[in-house]
Amino acid sequence: MPNILEFWSITIDELSRAIFGNGSLRGMIFGYVAEIKLRNLLASNPDVTNLVKDDDHDRSRKGDLRIVYKGQEFIVESKSLQTNRNRTLDDGTFASVSQVDASDRRMVTLPDVSQIQTTNLLVGEFHVLSVNCFTFENKWHFVFAGNHDLPRSGYGAYSEYQRKHLLATTVPVTWPPTGIFTEDIFSLLDSMIEERLSKTEAPEVIVVEEDGKDPEVIID
Repeated sequence: MPNILEFWSITIDELSRAIFGNGSLRGMIFGYVAEIKLRNLLASNPDVTNLVKDDDHDRSRKGDLRIVYKGQEFIVESKSLQTNRNRTLDDGTFASVSQVDASDRRMVTLPDVSQIQTTNLLVGEFHVLSVNCFTFENKWHFVFAGNHDLPRSGYGAYSEYQRKHLLATTVPVTWPPTGIFTEDIFSLLDSMIEERLSKTEAPEVIVVEEDGKDPEVIID
């Protein structure tokens, strides 16, 4: 991969002026840099045996990174803080929100096969939400939460059923992490693997009833 400064024949000062002088460019570059930092964090664990970034324009694959951890595949969605909502609390901790939605409106299919056009992400569309907290202290901290623990949409124009299956577009975030968030993604993935295995290993219970007799329970 070429050195971008040499490839474009620019100086670090010129690149810095371009980035800091254009908010939209800065936000876009920052998001991709955050993904690189997240990839580095994930790749540092030897139990991560595959790490793939799908094409941003491939709508059949939602999520920023796909990883295989301990033989199990997970999709990780990478988001950042809304910097203008960053606050330092009285106890010295930090609070903000992260915008958790799609970049544009698209048609999504709910579990009952009904469809809706929305920017909201779906419950179950990915496995782990990653939020970088760099702008709190200008340090590369990340917090993580499971998809099913994220708040649901409260938008009144959606039906109760739709709100149940659509994620809220903003999520409160603190540093250090509290509530549904953790800074240890691997412990979170371990708990998800344990939950998956418990579901696949659960014995099947069959109840057989005959007229005039108590039902017989068979564990297969």
